[in-house]
Amino acid sequence: MPANQGYLPRISVVILCYKAGLTLPAFVDAVRAAMERLGCAYELVLVGNHNRGDVADQTPAVVRRLAAGDSRIIPLTLEKRGMMGWDARQGLAVATGEVIALIDGDYQMPPEDLEHVCRLLIEQNLELAMTCRAVRKDGLVRRINSRLYNLVFKALFPGYPVRDVNSKPKAMTRAFFNKLRLTADGWFLDAQIVIQARRLRARLGQIETVFLQGARKSFVRPDAVLEFIRSLLAARLREFFIQS
Repeated sequence: MPANQGYLPRISVVILCYKAGLTLPAFVDAVRAAMERLGCAYELVLVGNHNRGDVADQTPAVVRRLAAGDSRIIPLTLEKRGMMGWDARQGLAVATGEVIALIDGDYQMPPEDLEHVCRLLIEQNLELAMTCRAVRKDGLVRRINSRLYNLVFKALFPGYPVRDVNSKPKAMTRAFFNKLRLTADGWFLDAQIVIQARRLRARLGQIETVFLQGARKSFVRPDAVLEFIRSLLAARLREFFIQS
């Protein structure tokens, strides 16, 4: 990405729309508004993948309808073969921008933050920019799990100033993204991005945000923190052998 501060790169926004349904059009409108304020050319990758046989999920039809009315939208409505990480990797794979941003489409992460993290990335010539959830309005169990998870992450992967591993939106340069080797099918994808950013010594910027309740129920299980910790331990072992 050019260092010229007057240059605005083309941005791909990958929106994870799983079961967003009829709340999605308003979210997409808010993302469009954020990109218009930023003043850049952009595309939106709407990842509306669905479970086989789930005829009640309106998301794929909503995604296709939105794409039919806007040439800047790339629709993905595949049958799911994984969880959040799999969906994210499908969306990231088709993004074409010089900057790639990733956000959940459930209103827990304010779409307005896309403008802020992309601006931070561009103006400070960073490789990765993201939010950290300074205020959380979700459930107590998720807040406790997140705090524990971040403490374990910092103990296993010290020396990198990330404050909130799983927070989105995340924005990254194309050059940085091309160096990543993302394989996670589940919730570990966010951590995998940050772990590899640490190894690559990527220039990181963060802004604080408010984490909201969201327009749909959470799909994160209560025992997710145990799965995260197991994945972190396995990743720490892999990093040891890579660096040896």
